[in-house]
Amino acid sequence: ADFAHNQQPRHGPQHSVSTMASTTTRQGDGTITVTPSNPSLQSATIIICHGLGDSSEGFIDVAEHLASQMPHVKFILPTAPTQKVTMNMGMAMPSWYDIVGLDKRSNEFCKGIEESQQRIEHLLKDEHDNLGVPYDRMVLAGFSQGGALSLYTGMQLPSKLAGIVIMSGYLPHESGFNIANGLHDTPIWHGHGAADPLVRITAANESQSAVKAKGATNYTLKTYPGLAHSVNPQEIGDVLSFLQQVLPPGGDFKVKLKEPSEMSVKELKGAIAKAGLGRLAVGLMEKREFVELLQNHRDGKL
Repeated sequence: ADFAHNQQPRHGPQHSVSTMASTTTRQGDGTITVTPSNPSLQSATIIICHGLGDSSEGFIDVAEHLASQMPHVKFILPTAPTQKVTMNMGMAMPSWYDIVGLDKRSNEFCKGIEESQQRIEHLLKDEHDNLGVPYDRMVLAGFSQGGALSLYTGMQLPSKLAGIVIMSGYLPHESGFNIANGLHDTPIWHGHGAADPLVRITAANESQSAVKAKGATNYTLKTYPGLAHSVNPQEIGDVLSFLQQVLPPGGDFKVKLKEPSEMSVKELKGAIAKAGLGRLAVGLMEKREFVELLQNHRDGKL
């Protein structure tokens, strides 16, 4: 499949779709989350950033596939702000930062990259502060411009991530990129189509060399013969293998969730809907009934 297509984000009220293992929730700002149906089973988080002109919808199939193989992981897919892109004749589209051109010199002009960097940092911080997810149980991933943003952000954080995944991406704004203390051995996995006409394989090689020259010690670049500016099932399989390696299930950590008994009725109803338990809540009136339903779900009794 080609994930470089232009697809506008869905806006509107939040709604959830639940499968056995995970629940997909679409929020009004274009963010999509894929959460373990029993949120107390979450022990890791992966943020996936889409490419230029796309939205979070562009990678939801990939996120749901990965979630089916990694039921302990929550996936967050934000949508970039809509802004004018110089390279595309000033047309406005979802973009993490302005792209002037694809040559190395133009790549130094990335207006808006700091704002997008801060937004991704805030998503990581929210997971850490609100749910207690350690940074070394989180991964930044992205395609094309989203992969570039993941690399740029992930190696300049105050704490080391479990890893970074780049698909058809590159290092943006090299002059403003410096690896933070203690992050030099962060595992970086970069997959790239050998036939990519947009972000050429030479750009991928140059990015790997530049990041290593800044001190990175764990940067893997894998090329896929015949693949253009896209991903294929083989690459997604390799992404899954890398993610399973850096974010194995188990461990001592579990997210810290608010106890059902401490929630308001509104919070209880929201958590029940998000868990896909709406049909079991039909006819419930008392707060204690909602508390019991959610607690039984978390305890695996349903």
